[in-house]
Amino acid sequence: MRARLIAVGERMPRWVADGYAEYAKRLSHELPLELIELKPGARGKGHADARAMLTEGSALLAALPRDAHVIALDGRGATWSSEQLAQQLSNWRMGGRDLAFLIGGPDGHAREVLQRADQRWSLGPLTLPHMLVRLVVAEQLYRAVTIINGHPYHRA
Repeated sequence: MRARLIAVGERMPRWVADGYAEYAKRLSHELPLELIELKPGARGKGHADARAMLTEGSALLAALPRDAHVIALDGRGATWSSEQLAQQLSNWRMGGRDLAFLIGGPDGHAREVLQRADQRWSLGPLTLPHMLVRLVVAEQLYRAVTIINGHPYHRA
């Protein structure tokens, strides 16, 4: 099983890129995690935010691997503890499909993206910078793998 983190936005700050790279490296044997960055839709004067969200949604859907189990990061999604995420990961592994985690742009996901998603995952009620979400997702996936494997990284 492989996982893709498909995110709207480019050029992470170095500290985010370094943190993400560290967790992706740690995951490389258990759950290879590939980052796909997509160009944000045009916003600002003369550009409608709704149009940008539709453009981003189309790009996210086009980047999906065939037959992947899709999890959209969404503030209205289910919140999972680290242990519950580990259980989700175990269930996803049993399903045998690759995973795709989707991070939308500043206005969230287009309706078509949410309709395509098999699940919606919320990291909680806080509003996080989208670049930071990449790092949090990678760390939590690593934590879930260590819980499954009985590794002492997770000490709850």
